[in-house]
Amino acid sequence: MNKTKKKIDLSNMSALIVLIVLCIALSIAEPAFRGFNNIINILQQVTVMAVLALGVNIVIFTGGIDISVGSVVAFTGIVMGKLVVEAGMPTIVGVIAALVIGAACGTFNGIMISKFKLQPMIATLAMMSMARGAALTLADGNTITGYSKAFRFIGSGTIPGTQIPVQIIFMVVLYIIFYYIMKYRKFGRYIYSIGGNEEATRLSGINVDKYKTLAYTISGLCAGIASIILVSKLNSAQSTAGLDYEMDAIASCVIGGTSLLGGSGSVWGTFVGAIIMIVIRNGLNLLNVSSNLQKLVIGVVILLAVLADALRNRAASGKK
Repeated sequence: MNKTKKKIDLSNMSALIVLIVLCIALSIAEPAFRGFNNIINILQQVTVMAVLALGVNIVIFTGGIDISVGSVVAFTGIVMGKLVVEAGMPTIVGVIAALVIGAACGTFNGIMISKFKLQPMIATLAMMSMARGAALTLADGNTITGYSKAFRFIGSGTIPGTQIPVQIIFMVVLYIIFYYIMKYRKFGRYIYSIGGNEEATRLSGINVDKYKTLAYTISGLCAGIASIILVSKLNSAQSTAGLDYEMDAIASCVIGGTSLLGGSGSVWGTFVGAIIMIVIRNGLNLLNVSSNLQKLVIGVVILLAVLADALRNRAASGKK
């Protein structure tokens, strides 16, 4: 247990050092980077990604993967728009629907993986296609706009008397809750145990299928929360929303020190990883780097993160 904690702490520290060095370098290269408005802008941009990464992180802790979250963001957003804007239902109905549908998509993934023994990549790939197809069909190519001012406050409002966006508060509270759950509750212990050694966890009497399904349910729920924030921020729901979000979420987890093999990582490490991803994009934009070259840079960052994870796992195996 002590070795695992040390490994997690080192991963967190490494990600934090990378973030600090990156911020210093960008501040020197472009003074506008360290401006207060730009810092707030970065925090606003990271919210959706950080919430998505939080859910994906729980899944990766179990040794699984979820590549459907981007499509679930689009699907839940469209459903919410259909109910609230087009059907004229109360905003709370649309919000609850987004959360329930997101969780249902995740539960479906979990059942396919735990009960029917599908590979996580295959099961979530199928959900990615189904959710995106459902979003495109429901929207029929249209963008749904016209949300209430109260709903838009979630994504664009600020705390009274300050310039702190409300969405940042939602994100931080969510991370605090999950940090407590993963560190102090049996759910967190079981999730780490499943990722560390699933068979040994099963033999110890823990219902592995139940907790794996719960992990995917949480991932889908976080996708629903991210969708609510995104739609309220943009004041629109689009069937094309969330494209490539799943890759960024997974990269945030790995950069933050979560092992793709499962069993190790931390909630706050993922948060730092998400910030690193957004800081890189923000810095490249300020430096007027073309969007095509930005994709290349992000791809290299993801590759390096996965390579670092592979080397960590190899070193750990060598010690064992």
